[in-house]
Amino acid sequence: MDFENNSWIWEGVSHYPHLFGGIMLTAAVLGLSTSFFGGISVPSLTYFWPDLGIFHKRKYGKKRIRVYMDGCFDLMHYGHANALRQAKALGDELVVGIVSDEEIIANKGPPVLSMEERFVLVSGLKWVDEVIANAPYAITEQFMNTLFNEHKIDYIIHGDDPCLLPDGTDAYALAKKAGRYKQIKRTEGVSSTDIVGRILSYVKDTKTHEDQNGSTSLRGERDNTNGVQGEKSQSKCLHLSHFLPTSRRIVQFSNGEGPGPNARIVYIDGAFDLFHAGHVEILKNARQLGDFLLVGIHTDQAVSEHRGAHYPIMHLHERSLSVLACRYVDEVIIGAPWEVTKDMITTFNISLVVHGTVAESNSFLNGARDPYEVPKSLGIFHMLESPKDITTTSVAQRIIANHEAYMKRNVKKAESEKKYYAAKKYVHGE
Repeated sequence: MDFENNSWIWEGVSHYPHLFGGIMLTAAVLGLSTSFFGGISVPSLTYFWPDLGIFHKRKYGKKRIRVYMDGCFDLMHYGHANALRQAKALGDELVVGIVSDEEIIANKGPPVLSMEERFVLVSGLKWVDEVIANAPYAITEQFMNTLFNEHKIDYIIHGDDPCLLPDGTDAYALAKKAGRYKQIKRTEGVSSTDIVGRILSYVKDTKTHEDQNGSTSLRGERDNTNGVQGEKSQSKCLHLSHFLPTSRRIVQFSNGEGPGPNARIVYIDGAFDLFHAGHVEILKNARQLGDFLLVGIHTDQAVSEHRGAHYPIMHLHERSLSVLACRYVDEVIIGAPWEVTKDMITTFNISLVVHGTVAESNSFLNGARDPYEVPKSLGIFHMLESPKDITTTSVAQRIIANHEAYMKRNVKKAESEKKYYAAKKYVHGE
């Protein structure tokens, strides 16, 4: 059959290149005549191969791995932050479940922080992508299916320390059985139980005084006539921390990037003790005032001198890691001076110095030198309205006011901690 006009073929090739290519390729493979195609020669197979989808693997974007980790995250500390950092490293997107207040009460005792406060803290971590509020304490089959089907979770993550339900069963047994469980290394040296213990030790071992309303207080009134006792109680508190800081851990928490040449650098300083939701919110607002947020963390000695012998509850490196973990922080000065000096402003090219309206009471320092005298004189100081009225003292006071319940809880937790350390084995991890 001979066709004088094969323009229909060229039109077909133009509109349906893969179809006609496939026909001609088939003809070539079978050794058939191509005269039917109007004398169109069939090129070699290698010519068509790159353009025919049937002969090469389609390029799709790599599936993003979504991992899930849950917890109470009460008295949020750097151990929680490091756990979530490790969890994020096992996937591309980290979804965090925060156990409800009711579930915590049923399984562990009363939480110190509310759901709203814990939600702010977890959401403020640089490694967290999504947060699920009011998650169950135990991974039930129904909730696990919800994670897999609705939230598209690939793996459920937990630390190497056992998490047991009141009946003694493993809270993550179903996830392990499904083959969707991964384990990370627990960060040793700190726990919420440990922090509660530090605060309770003040009630138990130091002289406390009565507020006007008759409640026990943690406020750091300095008693010069009892300086020795103050030093002893402080050193006892310091002994409670088992944290061993390493340079590698600091690098893991750091952004690793400095400010640009024309960046507007905002500076805020403080103790940032018992890192809480108020800290997160003020850091968020401070970051919005510039391009780079530099945070100064005061030394243990400076905090103790200005706030009383009971402070700080968390030590310098513990506090530094908690601040570094916050998504709004670009860099920290570990052991920043109490006073902001001209040399410091020049060295770090600081454009603005800010301070929150809510701070710990420093009533015994009336008449002391203003630590922000220099930035005020330079016209670069700004008082930043604190979004929340939470302070370290107010958080600690919640524990002191209900210390019997927390002592009971800590006795139970201390036993499980003791068993964990007795049976502990080395676990490779970050």
